[in-house]
Amino acid sequence: MNTSHRRPELLAPAGSLDMMRTAFAYGADAVYAGQPRYSLRVRNNSFGKLDVLAAGIAEAHAAGKAFYLVANIYPHNSKIRTFEEDMAPVIDMKPDALIMADPGLMMMVRERWPDMDIHLSVQANTTNYASVRFWQSMGVKRIILSRELSLDEVAEIRDACPDMELEVFVHGALCIAYSGRCLLSGYFNHRDPNQGSCTNSCRWDYKLHEAGENAAGDVQSCGNTPLGNPTDFGTVGTALGSALGGGPRHIGGSKVWLLEEGSRPGELMPIEEDEHGTYILNSKDLRAIEHVQRLVEIGIDSLKIEGRTKSPYYVARASQGYRRAIDDAVAGRPFDTRLLGELEGLASRGYTDGFYQRHHTPEHQNYLRGHSESGRSLLVGEVIGFDDARGLAEVEVKNRFAVGDKLEFLLPSGNLSATIERIEQADGTSLPLVPGSGRRVWLPLPAGADSSQPCFIARYL
Repeated sequence: MNTSHRRPELLAPAGSLDMMRTAFAYGADAVYAGQPRYSLRVRNNSFGKLDVLAAGIAEAHAAGKAFYLVANIYPHNSKIRTFEEDMAPVIDMKPDALIMADPGLMMMVRERWPDMDIHLSVQANTTNYASVRFWQSMGVKRIILSRELSLDEVAEIRDACPDMELEVFVHGALCIAYSGRCLLSGYFNHRDPNQGSCTNSCRWDYKLHEAGENAAGDVQSCGNTPLGNPTDFGTVGTALGSALGGGPRHIGGSKVWLLEEGSRPGELMPIEEDEHGTYILNSKDLRAIEHVQRLVEIGIDSLKIEGRTKSPYYVARASQGYRRAIDDAVAGRPFDTRLLGELEGLASRGYTDGFYQRHHTPEHQNYLRGHSESGRSLLVGEVIGFDDARGLAEVEVKNRFAVGDKLEFLLPSGNLSATIERIEQADGTSLPLVPGSGRRVWLPLPAGADSSQPCFIARYL
């Protein structure tokens, strides 16, 4: 195993210039953004405008950072015909690499732009070292490994392919189907995930009804009472065992439930579970920060955060946490369990470490259950300016907070905590509390805070 402890790249998502700048300020070495017609995120992407994309790439390079462009769609013929024309001005901007999945598009890039580096997308589901060697022979520079691999499998691939760049996801949303292979969004809304227009249908509100078979052999509900809304990682059968009172009817050798989506009451859709499970309900989010040390020891080249449609606060908090975890691992310092609590401050569907470790050791159980949650917090504001005359920061409010609350100020130079003693309005009058978003108020920054730095404010819970 490679134990040279080289410093891996921290790769953060960017759906806008503001998000990119935030990622860099809070510790990211590189960002990735989508080319809308050819990536799997067409929503909330300001880099769809060529002038914005050009500005982002130029700014990243001026800062000594890398900018990767995602073109990982599996296109139908109509997009093949326009691909080279659309990509030509983008390639001229000199992104550091294209993240791609479709071999046909990769062949087109290799033929027309032979010097353009290509990173193989996670959408290609690379799960073994033979596939890595194949793509290496095709001229791919980096492989983004499948999310469905364990740490030991990742280590085995590194050992078998020592001269290939490897990247893995460490944080963000997980597909409940095999990464990128879900068709649920296309079924509901005719918006296909592999065409870049996924509506995240797996995250919607679902209820399950026990099913039976009538005399004609048709599947029907056994009653009108739904059986709950399981949203855990893994198979539905495990999550619902007790709720189903022994399980649903077995029809044709498989278990069957009827699924009801929240905005379609009364429309009951049959779903089946066989010995492998059923995979169309909500997954917890990935958080693998406790595995960063092992990934550094393995010799992974890039650790990736998912979330191009998330907020700048998300990328600030996640980048800052994983930056600290990487730096600690490279320096040989033990994992700081406080980072687990700090990441709890991000909106999530609960956390899992995915497939990295199927059976946790007692040490990791202690990480997951025994860490202090005193760092849990909620975003309440973002500093958008500073009034020198008043000596107060102008804050755009995101959530409720009040005088007397203990606040955390997230700064690139290091976070600071302070109990808020006064809140002012524009005219200088005091407020005892701010009830919610849609307002601007003025606050004192804690001692030592640099008013020129970006700053997010969170309230400790």
